[in-house]
Parts: sequence; C-alpha cells; structure tokens
Amino acid sequence: MQINRLVPAGLLAATVVLLGGCSNVGYYSQAVGGHVRLMLAREPIEKLLADEATPDELRGKLRTLVDARQFAIERLQLPDNDSYGSYVETGRDAVTWNVVAAEEFSLKARTWCFPVAGCVSYRGYFDKADAEQYAARLADENYDVSVGGASAYSTLGWFDDPVLDTMLRGGDVRYVGTLFHELAHQVLYIKDDSNFNEAFATFVEQQGMRLWLAEREEGERIEIYNASQARVVEFLALLKQTRDALQTIYAQELPEEAMRQAKQAAFDDMRSDYESLKQEWGGYGGYDNWFKRELNNARLVAVSTYRRDVPAFQMMYDEAGQDMSAFFDLARQVGKLPYEERRRRIAEYDAAAIELDSQ
Repeated sequence: MQINRLVPAGLLAATVVLLGGCSNVGYYSQAVGGHVRLMLAREPIEKLLADEATPDELRGKLRTLVDARQFAIERLQLPDNDSYGSYVETGRDAVTWNVVAAEEFSLKARTWCFPVAGCVSYRGYFDKADAEQYAARLADENYDVSVGGASAYSTLGWFDDPVLDTMLRGGDVRYVGTLFHELAHQVLYIKDDSNFNEAFATFVEQQGMRLWLAEREEGERIEIYNASQARVVEFLALLKQTRDALQTIYAQELPEEAMRQAKQAAFDDMRSDYESLKQEWGGYGGYDNWFKRELNNARLVAVSTYRRDVPAFQMMYDEAGQDMSAFFDLARQVGKLPYEERRRRIAEYDAAAIELDSQ
C-alpha cells in the first residue's frame, strides 16, 4: 500500500505567485521545480514505439498503455487529451515521497492547505531526503508519521502528464489500473476532500480493470483480479478493526503511558490477526512488507484515505444503471454538496453497500 498522489504542481505554481515571499515558498518551489524537470524530460510514446533502439520490454508495456488509453476514452468516458502520451525515464525508486501525519493519540490525519489547491492529507516531496527531514520534524513534535514513495504523478489535467518508469513496475494490471486511476482524477476532484477523491478514483480503477480484462476476453484474469480485491477488502477490514480499537482507547481518560501501552497492544494484535489472515489466504504474503515497517496512526489513515468509501461509489454506479457517464454525473452531484451533507450521503451509500453484502 502506498500513496500515489502529489498536490498538483500546476496549482502549486499558482500558489507560489499568490504567496510571494511566504516562508513556504521553498516547499512550493521544490514541487514546481520537480514538475518542470519531468515535463522537460518527456519523450513522445509514438516516437519510442517507432524507435528500433527501444527495449522490447518497454515497447510492450507502452503499447499496452496506448491501447488502454484508447479504451479509457471509448469505454470509460475518461478524458481524451494528451495526458500519458509521453514517457519519462526517471531512474528513481519513486517519483515523489509523501508525508502523512497524525497526532499520537488520534486517527485524524493532519492536513496541509494551499490557497489554490485546497487542503490535502499529505505533503509531497520530489526528494526523499527532504520528505524524511520534514517527517523527522513532525516526529519531534510528537506526531506519528509515515513516508511513502509514490509511483504515479498527476496535475489533474493542468499539464500533459507523462507515463513514468516508476508506473511500469509490475504487471499490466498494476500500470493500466494506475492509468485509469489518474485519469479519473481529471474527471472529478473535490477541493478539500481527499477521502472522496481517492475513493472515486479507486472505484473507477477497479471497474475499469474488470471491463478492460473482459474486453480482452481474459475471464480467468478477472477471477484472479477479483480474488486480489477480495484480499484487499479483508486487509482493510483488519485495519478498520484496529482503528475501532484505537478509537476506543483514545476516547478513554488514561494516563499517557497507559495509553501508549494500550496503543501498542492494539498494533500487536493487528500483526497477530494478519498472520491468521495469511493462513486463510493459503499463505499469501502480499502485505508482509507493509507490516515490516513501524505501525502507527499515520500508517492507518494513509491507507483508509484511498479505500474507505469505495463501496459508496459502487452503489452510485449501480444507481446510475452501470452507465459510466451517468455515474460521473451522479458523483459530481454528490461532490457539489456541502461537506457535511456530502459525508452523510456517502455514509448512506456505504450503509446500503453493507446491507447488500449481508443479504
């Protein structure tokens, strides 16, 4: 599990102009500078496909993405523009590193707000050392922190975003899904609501993958994909169980040391429950690396941002007759609601999804 988003660099560029000499300009400048370097390094994918010197593995992946991009336009009604029509070889482990933070005894993510981009629950850096340095400062302030590498990059359509080598690691389900996810953000992005934005894009990614595999007549792979998504749901249920336990602990008026001990016990229980879950999965250990790192509040809220409300968007999709354009219209209507009313509508859809699953 990793965070895939960066505060859109185009919006950050505007923010730099608005803030002038503000002390945050150093942060904004690194974001804009990193973005500009990526834009200058772009190579047209069509040119790479025509170049005999292009490695066969890269050529195959780029061809797959070209086909998936056309599918996204025709079948998923995703934007028909020049995004992901170029490629950048970064040679990096990740394109950005994102810092997430939460107070020691809270599961509410700290947010960072920008005059143009709005408020988001992470702070992105193009340099890993800068991200780790900022995370260390937050840790010194007694925050739980998490630093995660991001493979994808989006400016929400402000610029023609490239395909990155970091996106292409792993199989086609991973990088085609990432393409659908990032393009979905260009369809709908609600200022100051990371939960809504990421759940919406995640649903489009999942539904798009099933339709894409079906069009390629790869029924067996749909079953494999659905099984992997079922494991994701069970993993997230484990995290929710832990969050619920922690919420109960944090609501108690305990001495700080007793609170820390109870918090640690909750995370120890989560590790133990994960081992039991692996046995149910036949030994599948796809989340082992996630559990090897320190467990804390920030790690939990980082994952919940992406997945918590996905069932709500499934219910919207069904309400829209499983028509993608009608679904987008309905999601936009919900997105335009005032925040509290929007959260109530999402909660109603989530509850309906739970009731449906229990039948």
